[in-house]
Amino acid sequence: MDDDLLLDDILDDEPQALPAATQARPKKDMSFFQQLPVQVTLELASAEMSLGELTTLGEGDVITLDRMVGEPLDLRVNGALLGRAEVVEVNGRYGVRLLEVENTQLSAGIDG
Repeated sequence: MDDDLLLDDILDDEPQALPAATQARPKKDMSFFQQLPVQVTLELASAEMSLGELTTLGEGDVITLDRMVGEPLDLRVNGALLGRAEVVEVNGRYGVRLLEVENTQLSAGIDG
């Protein structure tokens, strides 16, 4: 039983220093990434239908969507959900007001 690892042996061992690969590294300048363009979209709602149903649609037909009027809309950045928003008017143009922001790590590691 000398070769077996016992719980007492583990508990008696002194904590070992972390290998160099897992130790904290100096932060890198990430300002370059803050200049990269991203596509921001507002997703109103959606509907699922068969191709057959789609081909029978004509001018004036109505498609019922999966979201209620007044519900917050999905705000996406490059397709990934950023949060929920509502439509507002800004100087005669559409804008969005953020209502909720998803728990995201978009800013992790970026020096601000």
